Amino acid sequence: MQTQPDSMIVLGKVTGAFGVKGWVKIHSYTAKMADIFNYQPLYLSVNKEWQVVKLVSYQAQAKGLVAQFEHVQDRDLALKLTGTDIAVQRSQLPSLDAGEYYWSDLEGLTVVTIAGVVLGKVDHLVETGANDVLVVKHTTGEHWLPWVMDTVIQRVDLTTGLIEVDWDPDF
Repeated sequence: MQTQPDSMIVLGKVTGAFGVKGWVKIHSYTAKMADIFNYQPLYLSVNKEWQVVKLVSYQAQAKGLVAQFEHVQDRDLALKLTGTDIAVQRSQLPSLDAGEYYWSDLEGLTVVTIAGVVLGKVDHLVETGANDVLVVKHTTGEHWLPWVMDTVIQRVDLTTGLIEVDWDPDF
């Protein structure tokens, strides 16, 4: 089964093989690592196409997660999945309250100061512990802006693709 890439949200990645029976190591982008397995079905990006995969089992290990997918029964097949994105359909995610955003919705938005200076586009976000950080790239470099609503982040408009910030463009 395949689905359109636009509706997919990447939640993790296969990082390698674990053992000889087809288990794979998983790097999860979810807030709690094992939450990636709360969403079923999961999809793997195989040859640039999303394919449904059935989760047989998973375990938390000292260094992360390992999982076994149906039809991946040996180390060679598991190794071929290394680097493969793991995703779910957007409709599988819970609805958010006002003022909450999925990181994937913020990536690619244009960031402008309250004075109208374009800082660039959101390339990605980084979790720092204190608060998340927007990494905004432009032709001459990048800005790292703390995700602090009403202090730095003034307004997010997903419809127009803009994030307005109170930020010194020279910083």
